[in-house]
Amino acid sequence: MDVFSRIFLNTGFANLEWGNVVMLLVGCLAIYLAIVKKYEPLLLLPIGFGVIVGNIPYPAGIPIGVYDTVANGASQNSVFSLIYYGVTSGIFPPLIFLGIGALTDFSSLISSPKSVLLGAAAQVGIFATYLGALLLGFNNAESASIGIIGGADGPTSIFLSSQLAPDLLGPIAIAAYSYMALVPVIQPPLMKLLITKNERLIRMKPPRPVSKREKILFPIIVTIVSALIAPGSLSLVGMLMLGNLLKESGVTERLAKTAGNALLDICTILLSFAVGASTQASVFLNPKSIGIFVLGLLSFMVATAGGLLFAKLMNLFLKDKINPLIGAAGVSAVPDSARVVQHFAMKYDKDNHILMHAMAPNVAGVIGSAVAAGVFIAIFQ
Repeated sequence: MDVFSRIFLNTGFANLEWGNVVMLLVGCLAIYLAIVKKYEPLLLLPIGFGVIVGNIPYPAGIPIGVYDTVANGASQNSVFSLIYYGVTSGIFPPLIFLGIGALTDFSSLISSPKSVLLGAAAQVGIFATYLGALLLGFNNAESASIGIIGGADGPTSIFLSSQLAPDLLGPIAIAAYSYMALVPVIQPPLMKLLITKNERLIRMKPPRPVSKREKILFPIIVTIVSALIAPGSLSLVGMLMLGNLLKESGVTERLAKTAGNALLDICTILLSFAVGASTQASVFLNPKSIGIFVLGLLSFMVATAGGLLFAKLMNLFLKDKINPLIGAAGVSAVPDSARVVQHFAMKYDKDNHILMHAMAPNVAGVIGSAVAAGVFIAIFQ
């Protein structure tokens, strides 16, 4: 009986707590949403499975979890902690940006430079939430990391929190990716509330053709300008633009394919899984995490509203009116937000194709959120 007792005490059942059960259900819910509802399956599925793995209880002294490192008293680093190092050190987000850049066509933004303003306007959610987090008692670094959720850019949120608020990295990352997955749920009600029916029917002229020279010069110019404005953004913007230059140069097609496919997929799997595994109940289930989710939702809603309202404001001064719906795409959820805008517009006019117009503020939002992160790093690191 003594042997059986020892065996049982070393099982997960003996160490199971209510918090573990809650998080196991959360992990299963994420997998359900990924498979059945198809909400960002490439992200939610590995995150959900990571949540399950991260909340399997185990006896003390066995290095299994992401927090079991030599620095924290473990006899050796666990395998998962080594993978998680790619998150906490900020390695994975720039590599993901490299892959995103290799897949992104910036032609729509180059042909319509004024769309940069819509991408910038959507970042108002970041700074508004930063102030809100300060009022709730978070410090400057934590508030900045929470505010960046409004950009709807998971890698940027993870990169900034890894630099400024590593203790909050898990909740911030889960909140950021959750709201990215819920773009089709969150944005349409705001578009319906803020944009009139006549405005939704506005048709825009086709974007002008963009030359190869412009496509090559764009990533070089953006890197120099953004880095001079906010040097802290160089890790993200620099890698994003390097990936795009590999794509547009025409002489590194093999490298562009590797960055946009194999490298991006590998980093996405490892980052998503590690983020999920970091949500151990003892670390994740606390009032701060709840506050982060509430603030993150408000941040995303304010960012969407900011883009929509600024688009309406621009129309007061533009001869060729823009469809204000594209302002919602100013958040960084590429290309999901632009697709949501397209689907919403086609509900009112089946022949109104504004996807390419929506992509311009969408990719501008990616750059804008990275620059905002760079500003926060310069101020608070």
